[in-house]
Amino acid sequence: MLELIMNDILGTPSILVGLFALIGLLLQRKSSADVVSGTLKTVMGFIIIGAGAAVLIGALDIFSKMFDHAFNVQGVIPNNEAIVAAAQSDFGTSTALIMVFGMVVNVLLARFTPFKYIFLTGHHTLFMACLLAVTLSVGGLSGFPLILVGSILLGVCMVLFPALLQPFVRKITGSNDFAIGHFGTIGYFVSATVGKWFGNKEKTTEQIKVPKSLGFLRDTSVAVSLTMTMFFVIVALFAGQNYIETELSGGSNFIVFSFIQAITFAAGVYIILAGVRMLIAEIVPAFKGIADKVAPNTKPALDCPTIFPFAPNAVIIGFLFSFLAGLLSMFLLPALGLKVIVPGLVPHFFTGAAAGVFGNATGGRRGAMLGSFANGLIISFLPAILLVFLGDVGFEGTTFGDSDFGVVGLLILSVMKLLGLS
Repeated sequence: MLELIMNDILGTPSILVGLFALIGLLLQRKSSADVVSGTLKTVMGFIIIGAGAAVLIGALDIFSKMFDHAFNVQGVIPNNEAIVAAAQSDFGTSTALIMVFGMVVNVLLARFTPFKYIFLTGHHTLFMACLLAVTLSVGGLSGFPLILVGSILLGVCMVLFPALLQPFVRKITGSNDFAIGHFGTIGYFVSATVGKWFGNKEKTTEQIKVPKSLGFLRDTSVAVSLTMTMFFVIVALFAGQNYIETELSGGSNFIVFSFIQAITFAAGVYIILAGVRMLIAEIVPAFKGIADKVAPNTKPALDCPTIFPFAPNAVIIGFLFSFLAGLLSMFLLPALGLKVIVPGLVPHFFTGAAAGVFGNATGGRRGAMLGSFANGLIISFLPAILLVFLGDVGFEGTTFGDSDFGVVGLLILSVMKLLGLS
C-alpha cells in the first residue's frame, strides 16, 4: 500500500494535481457532475502538457544528436530526469520519503506562515527531493536526520521560491490567481532583475511590428516552426547528410527529416499551450476549496509553461538567447578549469522561455534578451560548480539542470562543510 501511494499516486504528477482538484471541488460541495468534470479536465490538462513535452523533447533529442555530431562536443549534459533515474538505486528510498514529508511541510507552512503557496509541480518536487537526498548524503547525513532535514528544506523551498517570483507573476498575468512552482526560480528572478535594470518595459516583445506581408508570423505556431526549421537545417548541414540519413532518419532525406523534426517541435509547443489553458481553467477554481478550508488564502504554484501564453514572442526570444549563452559557456568553462556543460535543449527551452517572459515583463524586448541570456549563463555555470562540490557520486555524464538545484545544492554543501560535517 505504501509503495502504491508513493510511486503510483504521489509519484504521478497528473494524479497528484487531480487529487488536489478533486479535494477542492468536494470541499466547495460542487455537484457530482462538476466534481467529475473538473477533476478529469485537470488530469487531462496536465497529461496534455506532458504529451506536448514528450513530443517536443523527442525533437530536441534528435537535434542534440545532430548538434553533438556536427561540433564533436563532449561534456556533461544536465538532465533532471536522467540524474534522478541514476540516483534511484542509492537514494531512491530517501528521495521518496523526503518528497512525501516535504509536501506535508509545504501544507503546514502555507497554513501557519505568511508564505501561502501550495507547490503543485510534482516532477520538480521529486527532482528537488533527490537533489536534497544526494547533497545531504554527500554532506555527511544519513538515516532519520537526512529525511528530517531534507523534508524541512524541501517544504521551505516549495513556499519560498514561489513567493520570490510572485510580484513578477502578478505583473505578467495581471492577476494574483496562481504562482509559479518551478525550480528555475533564481534564473527567472535574475532575468526579471536584469530586465528592470537594463530594459525598457514600454517596448515589449509582444509589440514587435510585423509587416503585413509577414503577418502570418504573428501566429505563434508558425513563428516557432520557421525559427526551429532554420535551426534544424543549419545544424543538419554541419552534421552531414550521411550521418543523419544512416543514423537518425532511417534513410529519409536529411533536409526533409530536419524540416519534419522542426515542425514536430512546434507541434509540441502548441500542445503544451493547449494543456496549460485547460489546466489553469480547472485548477484555479478547484483550488479555492482547499485554500478556504485547509490553508486559507493560499495560491497554487504551477509549472513554468503556465506563463507562456502571456508573452509568446518572449518565449521564442528567451529560448534562443538562453541557448546562445549556453553555447558561449562551453568555451568559458574549460578556461576556468570546470567541466564542459553541453547546453541541453530541454532546460534551455523551458527555463529560457520562462526567463524571457519574466525579462519582458520588467524590461521589454531588451529585458527578454538580456534576462534570458543571464539565465543561460546561470544554468551552465551552476551545474559545473555543483559537480566540483558533489565529487564522485557515480552520476557520470549528467547532473542537475535548473538554477535552483545548483543554488540549493551549493548552499547545503557549503554550510555542511563549514560545520565540519563533510
